Amino acid sequence: MSHPALDELDVRILAQLQADSSLSNLQLAERVHASAPTCLRRVQRLREQGFIQKEVAILDPQKLGSCLTAIIEVTLERQGAEHLAAFEQHVAQETEITQCYRVSSGPDFVLIASVTDMPAYHALAHRALTAQRNVRNVRSFFTVYRSKFETRLPLPEPERGSR
Repeated sequence: MSHPALDELDVRILAQLQADSSLSNLQLAERVHASAPTCLRRVQRLREQGFIQKEVAILDPQKLGSCLTAIIEVTLERQGAEHLAAFEQHVAQETEITQCYRVSSGPDFVLIASVTDMPAYHALAHRALTAQRNVRNVRSFFTVYRSKFETRLPLPEPERGSR
């Protein structure tokens, strides 16, 4: 899959926005050593090209009462494309399930869920997983300590040359 090339300024902009997307355009321009109009044009282009999917606030789950994180492996009885898509559509409606990955070798899916406590997990597991006819196996792990949580992605080396 071919992607538009990123130059040094694009990479600097993306690095700053990954660290703090609340920066004003003026603050961002100062940090990346570019003029404000240039910075604004670049950010708009990076959005249009899909490099920036969305900008969000990362909340503290403990302050919101979501103190239990579950990592859940799910194996389906039938793995046809329509069954995989139906399962993804079903779990997408569950607000406690914050991430859903199709995986290879082993289970069909790995889910990340954030719930208040074990009774909330049991209710979620029954409603979203074990009550579904196509779910063959569910295996859950519960975090006891989070030593690292990062939303930043590694950035590619910039293309040499100018735009």
